[in-house]
Amino acid sequence: MKKISAAAFCISLFMASCTPKASTAGPIGPAVSTAEQIAQGKTIFENACGRCHKLPDPTAHTSVQWVGIMNSMAPKAKLTDEQHQWVYDYIVSVKK
Repeated sequence: MKKISAAAFCISLFMASCTPKASTAGPIGPAVSTAEQIAQGKTIFENACGRCHKLPDPTAHTSVQWVGIMNSMAPKAKLTDEQHQWVYDYIVSVKK
């Protein structure tokens, strides 16, 4: 009986380790912003980024390039992680 219980425990442990984990990714992660948050991202982009320099064209870079740009600029603009994500989501939502 102990061997069966031990085997069942090992199998359940193995199965649990194979299941996908819920993502709580931070900025520039797979989290999806709502339309309202993307609109907030546009406002933040225009106000926070435009305060220091001319606004870049969102279509001038790929989404991968924007990750690096946002990671370097968000701290300078003092964006929260949430604002960082919203701005990124706005930028990559702009179609070419």
